Amino acid sequence: MAEQFVIEGGHRLNGSVKVGGNKNAVLKLMAACLLTDKPVTLRNVPDILDVQYMSDILRKLGATVERPAAGALTIHAENIKTHVVDAGLAQKMRASLVLAGALLGRMGAVELALPGGDKIGTRRVDSHVLALQKLGASIDYTSTFKMNADGLKGADIFLDEASVTATENAIMAAAMAKGRSVIRNAASEPHVQDLCNFLNTLGAHIEGIGTNQVTIEGVDKLGGGEFRIGADYIETGSFIGAAAVTGGEIRIQQADPQHLDMILYAFRKVGVHCEIEGEDVIVPRHQSLKIEADLGNRVPTIKAQPWPAFPTDLMSVLLLVATQCAGAVLIHEWMYDARLYFTDRLVAMGARIVLCDPHRALVQGPAALHSNLTISSPDIRAGITILLAALCAKGTTTIRNINHIDRGYERIEEKLASLGAKIQRVPVEMGA
Repeated sequence: MAEQFVIEGGHRLNGSVKVGGNKNAVLKLMAACLLTDKPVTLRNVPDILDVQYMSDILRKLGATVERPAAGALTIHAENIKTHVVDAGLAQKMRASLVLAGALLGRMGAVELALPGGDKIGTRRVDSHVLALQKLGASIDYTSTFKMNADGLKGADIFLDEASVTATENAIMAAAMAKGRSVIRNAASEPHVQDLCNFLNTLGAHIEGIGTNQVTIEGVDKLGGGEFRIGADYIETGSFIGAAAVTGGEIRIQQADPQHLDMILYAFRKVGVHCEIEGEDVIVPRHQSLKIEADLGNRVPTIKAQPWPAFPTDLMSVLLLVATQCAGAVLIHEWMYDARLYFTDRLVAMGARIVLCDPHRALVQGPAALHSNLTISSPDIRAGITILLAALCAKGTTTIRNINHIDRGYERIEEKLASLGAKIQRVPVEMGA
């Protein structure tokens, strides 16, 4: 049954909340479990739709997937019966693409439909193809990818872009290849680091973790083990935004602040200052909410760039926060040419945003938001941003298509309600 969120805005959020495990890490580690025939247990796994989709894919391939306890997932890929990935499930999320490297490493073959996921613009796959070809895969593409490898061999791989999923595909395939592989211009996001550390736990030999040059000595076999997923820094940034736009104070627990330098810097640029206390991030109540001009009183630009710069998945939330801050800022989302199209929903709520082109938006604040609207969630990150806008807007907002939000945020309405939000998950009436 379809569901929707109904939010009464204008309430400060206060209290403590624990963020879940990194969505972008757990999906790749689940795929990597195909590289071993031994059981693996992952900890700090969020109960989100994308994890359910990936679990279904692995089961159809022949693996067993169980939840022995809350936040835990045990995967045993002892008997993989096919290298053909279910097309319907693959097209539900972008992360299905990393099954290519995992199945090539384990089976020497994979048949995979183009992945689905958020409709945020063109998302090229050329880097994946080039990296896997370097390792010895032959690739045929018509409506699906058909890849085969008569024994993967280590290679020197230069990625034409620092693609996260291409890096992860190359790492998984190279982990089982004969000889040494070097991946240059590799992505280094926390979830890439988690993947490398996880594979090393199973017996892989990976060096250069967290840098842009990763060296992998291939092994014949991987074992089993346990691994804890790191905190989801995108969820942390979302709660920073929730505190800022509602004028509340939130302690975000177990947030892995060692990964947050650029995120906290970007929030400071729009007048939101956080404090670090051990593993927690605290967003105090009294914020200046004043955008800091660049030298010469120039309008600042905040731009999404490869890690460790500001992540693209937080651009939507930061843009919303900027609507509540005094001053002007240019938001530059260079990666995806449809990421910013959701801003028409914020404009309808009273935000002052000029969409300069598909990649840039000029935000002028502060703007008092108002609602009594029914709005559709177009993707995960736009969805959480619209939800945060509804929390600070005067009036009641109904958000449809919340399965997009559920793909990346575990029981978000319960977490927000514990902080004082007036939010309900209710069925969509037939014909409404």
